[in-house]
Amino acid sequence: MTTSSLWLAATVVETRQATAHGRILRLRVHGWPGNLAGQHVDVRLTAEDGYQAVRSYSLASAGGSDLLELAVDEVPDGEVSPYVVEDVRPGDELEVRGPIGAYFVWTPDRPEPVQLIAGGSGIVPLLAMAREHALVASGAPMRLLYSVRTADDAFYADELSALSDETFTLDWAYTRSSPAGVARPAGRVDAATITASTIPVSQNPAVYVCGPTGFVEAVADLLVSAGHSPDRIRTERFGGA
Repeated sequence: MTTSSLWLAATVVETRQATAHGRILRLRVHGWPGNLAGQHVDVRLTAEDGYQAVRSYSLASAGGSDLLELAVDEVPDGEVSPYVVEDVRPGDELEVRGPIGAYFVWTPDRPEPVQLIAGGSGIVPLLAMAREHALVASGAPMRLLYSVRTADDAFYADELSALSDETFTLDWAYTRSSPAGVARPAGRVDAATITASTIPVSQNPAVYVCGPTGFVEAVADLLVSAGHSPDRIRTERFGGA
């Protein structure tokens, strides 16, 4: 997909609540060149006085459509995310630039097993990969370990469960409280979680990790300690907790 350096007009066509503090937006972007699963965009907001703010957001969508999907988690005291989560409505106009990023992407022509590990809203680019995997009926084994504080904090929980089949496996790691019937006690992802809920090192999976900086660094260290080659681990991180 061709990366555009131009700012493109984006019209909000749909919004829906994802969690108590997160929102999903769908944008129509005329002239959008398409994007790969895992890429992101810059979003620019312009105030009435001319002040502009730019933030980067991962795309939950992939392919050639001009309909883009973002999922934004509100950052307390943030400059942009509170407006996007609380105030943006269908019909509003934004600007986007992209697609951006060629490193943290997955394409269906890759046959090797794929391990996805997400923390919080870090699920967004990994969902794009899972969606693409299902769309093309890829035979490559794909497994997702999704770490969230509670079940109510999960983005796209129902869709992820619906994607589960013989080639896509979903594992949950709750850090604050686990739903009834979940065997794993609440707690952070640790070595035992990596062993029990990810594709074994012996299968040499490609690994994608996305989430807050501390989460990504801790998980990457656990993966290397478990025997995964650093060359097989791709990471994307953000500053919000």
